[in-house]
Amino acid sequence: MACSKIFSGDIPELTNKIIQYFRNDLSTLYSCILVNRLWCRLAIPLLWENPFSSKYHENYRYIEVYLYSLNDKRQLNEYGINLPSNPLFNYPSFIQHLDTNSINECIIRWLRIRIKSYDTYYTDKLYFIPKSLIKLFSEKEAKLRTLNFTYQHDYDNYTDIIISELVLQNSNLIGNIKNLYFEPYEYDNMNSILKFLNSKCDSISSIYLPSIENHNDSIELSRLIKLQKNLNKILLYKSLPLSILLNSNCLNTLNIIIFWKIDFKNINILNEVFEQLNVIESIHIIDCYSLDSNFSQQIINLTKPFKLKSLIFYEKSLILKDSMELILQKSGDYLENFVLSSTNSKPQLLELITSYCTKIKFLELNGFYEHHQDIYSTFNLIETFKQNLNYLTINTSIGLSSIVLQNLGQILPFKLEYLDLYLALNTKDFVLFLKNSQNTFIKKLLLKNKINRIRQRFGQFDMLYNIKEYIMKKKRVKYIAFRTNDHPASGSELSRLKDEVKEFRLHDIIVQDYRQMKIKFIEFLKEKI
Repeated sequence: MACSKIFSGDIPELTNKIIQYFRNDLSTLYSCILVNRLWCRLAIPLLWENPFSSKYHENYRYIEVYLYSLNDKRQLNEYGINLPSNPLFNYPSFIQHLDTNSINECIIRWLRIRIKSYDTYYTDKLYFIPKSLIKLFSEKEAKLRTLNFTYQHDYDNYTDIIISELVLQNSNLIGNIKNLYFEPYEYDNMNSILKFLNSKCDSISSIYLPSIENHNDSIELSRLIKLQKNLNKILLYKSLPLSILLNSNCLNTLNIIIFWKIDFKNINILNEVFEQLNVIESIHIIDCYSLDSNFSQQIINLTKPFKLKSLIFYEKSLILKDSMELILQKSGDYLENFVLSSTNSKPQLLELITSYCTKIKFLELNGFYEHHQDIYSTFNLIETFKQNLNYLTINTSIGLSSIVLQNLGQILPFKLEYLDLYLALNTKDFVLFLKNSQNTFIKKLLLKNKINRIRQRFGQFDMLYNIKEYIMKKKRVKYIAFRTNDHPASGSELSRLKDEVKEFRLHDIIVQDYRQMKIKFIEFLKEKI
């Protein structure tokens, strides 16, 4: 009886809560819009709140639907673009998350499809399109929660005009901004952007800062930080203006600090800053430099805990064992995310992580090209973290891939959210891995083969055949991506094989593009904290 009432729409509040639960499950939301009018009305805003996200394969198509709402389409008609009017929903009002570069890319992709002769000649003539979109968002009373300034200096690029229109002329769009992100590029108009934000925004809770070198920009940035009433997350990129946190409103609100590509050399105020931050719950260090004795000594001298949740080394780094041991002695109990790539101290660092850390959930290990012992140390790590481990990536050389495939399956946890293997997948060892991992359910499985084959037949030992036998038919994953290491031509990516994609879908498994599924740690962190 209760179920029938939900489906009939007799309990709209409960129905809304159910659909909200699926806000990140696109396939389920698409199914919801087909149930009835109420379910459709509740699901559509969720599908349109972040339309230019990379989660959508053909997100450029949203541009056209938005333009349906234009009252005056004469300029479009001049280029042979004829669009219907009266869309079913007020789509522009639903947008909550906007990335300036993503919308720029979508506009260009859409124009290249709709105008067959489109080239850079049209760029100046078609500025009315980004202007029209921003005007639509404003007129339809959209309220952005997330604004991501991704600024790239391409000639065929509308990002300048989008930023200008959005920031300087449509203040009602951004008055309620909660998340403000500046991607790591140079901004010619940074000062004007910051001044405008200072005049309109005081409720930002999350801010990702670009590298600030200009003194005037630093002043405006300091004002922006001090104006916020509830700032709880901040990312510092390359430059380290930690002093802006002192004597600001955020001393009792800031929970999260992310250091990205920061050089801590000659930085001597860490102790002073962290002693004044009263509610810090997580600290994340991503590709930073000079984690030396000066840094470690300031950390261990803190009277408060140093709650280091992420320690990420994608780039080749000089890691000092003694300094790192001091840091992990202070913070190892808090560490949850660990990434290690090429470094001079890999064996020692793996040993330290095993000794001082017990709560690792996210583990990514890249660049094991030389020593067998590093691989066996990796297996020890996985065994140690088995209870908490949820995300695992291993990228090793062709020569060491067999050792991984022969030993990994039997030590995996019973359940993983994400497993990404970039290995040489020879058939014999790959089948052994599949057999040994039969007891593990993997929500997202990514396989990238360093041997260039995906459909090459070896009788019953064909790679794709075994994926179907051991994974598809037993429904051991929810999402899968598989690609070879060659140029992404037809057939090198499982997602390009339409018949195979349909077959997997019949087993409730969604095939996706490898690059789309692969986790970028910064994006992962944005979603998780």
